[in-house]
Amino acid sequence: FPPTPTITLAISFIHVLDPSNIVMAHRLALASAARLRVSHARLFSSAASSGLDRVQTVENYEHVLNTFAQVRACAVLRTATSDDCPKAMQAAIDGGFQICEFTLTTPNCLQHLADFRAKYDGKVMIGCGTILTIDDAAAAVDAGSEFIITPVMLPDVIEWCKERNIVSVPGCQTPTELVNAYRHGAPLQKLFPGVAGGPGWVKAVSSALPFLSINPTSGVDLDNAGEFLKNGAASVGLVAPLFDPVAVANKDWDQIAQNAAKVMANVREVGPYQRKK
Repeated sequence: FPPTPTITLAISFIHVLDPSNIVMAHRLALASAARLRVSHARLFSSAASSGLDRVQTVENYEHVLNTFAQVRACAVLRTATSDDCPKAMQAAIDGGFQICEFTLTTPNCLQHLADFRAKYDGKVMIGCGTILTIDDAAAAVDAGSEFIITPVMLPDVIEWCKERNIVSVPGCQTPTELVNAYRHGAPLQKLFPGVAGGPGWVKAVSSALPFLSINPTSGVDLDNAGEFLKNGAASVGLVAPLFDPVAVANKDWDQIAQNAAKVMANVREVGPYQRKK
């Protein structure tokens, strides 16, 4: 590292210092060098951050979290065929859902996501789930995804999203995973798969770890969604109970819309979530 005036001054006077002060002078020089390294590192980090791709605004990040806090329920869709996907999600929206997640296991998922983002931009929030890699996350954002959902806790994906002001909701099974997801930068933590005790488990963990914002998905149905929210869940995700496989197979989109209306009535009864700052 090139010497700075402070370092040069400290070292140049070592020969005239008393022996007892030589160690102190050396420490001062090292401290000055360390401060400079930190300064350079910060400048480099700032420059690197400004060059990141797919960076979202802080306002957009806050908007996504505020929407989750206000709406508190997300329609999570996975269909076996591409043709069923837009019809099923449209039925959920018709029934009252304002947050929708398209999963990558659905054929042509990103095309459907892009279509719904274009159709409902600013009215319905659209995200992508079953993200397993940074490349998956990048492709989803390019398609218009406003948030990223992972089935398991993936630190690299969480940190990639955090650097870009993208809300990530990683899947976690235990309190340890929930806390680690939070520490890596996930503002919401998805509880997946379902746990024994359901709402009671969420209440116990939320009470012990009040900084978490837990989003149960598996195990949430049309009747107990409100109970999860009353017991500390920040929001919930609805999968098969909303998109009943029999209804999808029979192309009974009215049934899915009715399911959506029922669960959203239970969710609205609880009211908005107070975000953790």
